[in-house]
Amino acid sequence: MITLNKVFLVGNLARDPDLRHTPSGTAVTEFRLAVSDSYTTSSGEKHDRTCFIDVVSWRKLAESCAEYLKKGSPVFVEGRLEQDTWTTGDGQRRSRIRVVAYSVQFIRREVERSASGRHIRIVEKGGNTIHDDNADSGDDDLSEPPRRDDDSSYDEDVGDDVTLD
Repeated sequence: MITLNKVFLVGNLARDPDLRHTPSGTAVTEFRLAVSDSYTTSSGEKHDRTCFIDVVSWRKLAESCAEYLKKGSPVFVEGRLEQDTWTTGDGQRRSRIRVVAYSVQFIRREVERSASGRHIRIVEKGGNTIHDDNADSGDDDLSEPPRRDDDSSYDEDVGDDVTLD
């Protein structure tokens, strides 16, 4: 049977990243990503909905996320789904699904003003992408840090012009 477990998400951090270390010293950072979607009802009403997704990163990727990201930061996350299951102190079984990040691209927001200064355009540009090269191997060898791609050629207009009063 062929399977595929791959996730691509673009959103904003809903809270500051939480950096911890395992007993063996491996860095792990968790953060919550807010991903929004818009839809129109049959009566023509437009609605927005936001999905909050837990993301975990490991090793150097975790350290970079904790250092450079904060609540509201826009990011592109590539990873896989993982299900956690545990038993609470009172014996209840719990589970959750989260994303284990393979790479996180930090997106820079820049504001461009027209010559008159009365119109602005928000442009999101791709920033640094940090990859966790050890993510798929299950190998705990931390001697090889994640690789960094410094390709900043990504440029996308993500909104309409806004008039300032």
